[in-house]
Amino acid sequence: MVNLQLILFLIFGALAVAGGINMLRSRSPIYGALSLILVMGSLAVLYLLLGAEFIAFVQILVYAGAIMVLFVFVIMLLNAQPLPPHERARFARRLGLPAIFILLGILTAAFAMRYSRARLAAGSPMFHVHNIGQALFHQDLLPFEATSVLFLVGIAGAVLLAARPETPSAGANAPAAQAAERSGR
Repeated sequence: MVNLQLILFLIFGALAVAGGINMLRSRSPIYGALSLILVMGSLAVLYLLLGAEFIAFVQILVYAGAIMVLFVFVIMLLNAQPLPPHERARFARRLGLPAIFILLGILTAAFAMRYSRARLAAGSPMFHVHNIGQALFHQDLLPFEATSVLFLVGIAGAVLLAARPETPSAGANAPAAQAAERSGR
């Protein structure tokens, strides 16, 4: 008999990988952000399958909800257009693929070294909510707050760069110039 957890893991794992690949290949920023929302939702289901209900809830509420809505809002505010292909993209692809495999190998080795001795029953949580709260708001408070300030500065910078000065066009001044000529005659 096939395990339902395994089937769900494979389905949502494939959805997360497909969404990540689509995000990287997308030329339009809005489609990239929507693909990232798919990745965040799939990760939440994977967290549920691992028995981490709190992290799944935070994943949906904070990342897929608040942060991604903020990204989509900024993209729409900036009126970002699809990016044209660049010459350096080929070089980045050639360099990026081996870098991805090296990074995955390092992460797999680090995860295996840290958690290889831990024996967990199926569905039992690896972390408790109390431990997450203690780590987030006591030991890691400064990096947590610095990250939020970085997000805020990045969005403010994007809005500032997108603000185009209003320059009157020649067609807009034509009625005013005609009225000035009439009053001067």
